[in-house]
Amino acid sequence: MLISTAYAQTGGADGGSGMLIQLLPLVLIFVVFYFLIIRPQQKKVKDHKAMVDALRRGDRVVTTGGLIGTVIKVTGDREVGLEIADGVRVRVMRGMIAEVMARTEPGDGDKGEKAEKPAAAEDKAG
Repeated sequence: MLISTAYAQTGGADGGSGMLIQLLPLVLIFVVFYFLIIRPQQKKVKDHKAMVDALRRGDRVVTTGGLIGTVIKVTGDREVGLEIADGVRVRVMRGMIAEVMARTEPGDGDKGEKAEKPAAAEDKAG
């Protein structure tokens, strides 16, 4: 017959390094994902947590729903009271604060109170 029998060839001693070469692209993809996606996201979460923990009365904030309001009360670890219009107050979860637009300076005696304008600034404005 015209077809001869074919036998499989052995890989020899090169079998271990072949597996390493096959895994190298997967390792490189994971390293790229870590530096381009995972690490920046962890930094963003850390910065957001620090911003939310630093909230105090008088700060103007934007919620994730797009509401703009002034912090009137910080209640516990999870809630914040916002005034979104004159006399309209809502309670919002702290994690739903997207950004702080304007920070207030702490007063001399009370950290949580709204900072007063200096008298000289009021005289110039009036």
